Amino acid sequence: MTQELAFPVPNSLGNIDQYVQAVNRYPMLTDAQELDLAWRLKRDNDLDAARQLVLSHLRLVVSVARNYLGYGLAHADLIQEGNIGLMKAVKRFDPERGVRLVSFAIHWIKAEIHEYILKNWRLVKIATTKAQRKLFFNLRSMRGESAHLTQEDAQGIAQKLGVKTEEVFEMQMRFAGGDVALETGPDDDEERVAPIAWLADEAAEPSEVLETLELERVYDTGLKSALASLDDRSRAIVQRRWLVEDNPATLHELAAEYGVSAERIRQIESKAMQKMRGLLHADR
Repeated sequence: MTQELAFPVPNSLGNIDQYVQAVNRYPMLTDAQELDLAWRLKRDNDLDAARQLVLSHLRLVVSVARNYLGYGLAHADLIQEGNIGLMKAVKRFDPERGVRLVSFAIHWIKAEIHEYILKNWRLVKIATTKAQRKLFFNLRSMRGESAHLTQEDAQGIAQKLGVKTEEVFEMQMRFAGGDVALETGPDDDEERVAPIAWLADEAAEPSEVLETLELERVYDTGLKSALASLDDRSRAIVQRRWLVEDNPATLHELAAEYGVSAERIRQIESKAMQKMRGLLHADR
């Protein structure tokens, strides 16, 4: 077994620069150390081993996140999302594959950052297909320093990425376009009318509010009644599968607990849900 590694954790991090300095102080793992920690995690579910694997690769997340600063999102937020990807990679890392964690983790880190950028870069969602996502994350580098694309440039990019030429021009226009603030800022003219003033909020109409509250009450009462109609096992399965916010139980976990197959748990769940839907529909 390898020697236990010492990972200094600062008491407080005032800004992103201090965070970067802190993670760069974490020691890099040798092949043998990484392999030992990975086996400890896989065989014994050793959470301290997982912690050391994560901490030793935080500098990788910082490096990857820095490549996505051109999208106007905060570096700290990009790092945070990348860290989620790193933790997912550590959880799924298999030492039997014979590859270093860095090679495995970088794909998970990029995936989380990509997803975050696509959700937050614009209010109007873009890049909804795999080819468009590839275009979104490669257009900046492929077009070079020039902000203007010629027909020939666009055709070349489209051919390399497997998209239509018009999609390249459309993505370029979206990059060039700016976001419009819905509300006025603190320094704006008081007489300026923000776009949000022209949007009607139908949900705020009194009768709509009362109707929504009544519908929620009926559904809440109906759900409790529908759950009460189930036997103890069925009710417990439904509650643990659908009515918990954190870590809902899997079919295999419940199967092991009740001593039956996962397929049997699925059948019980399906029958219970069907019965509940019938009761809720009858109460409407």
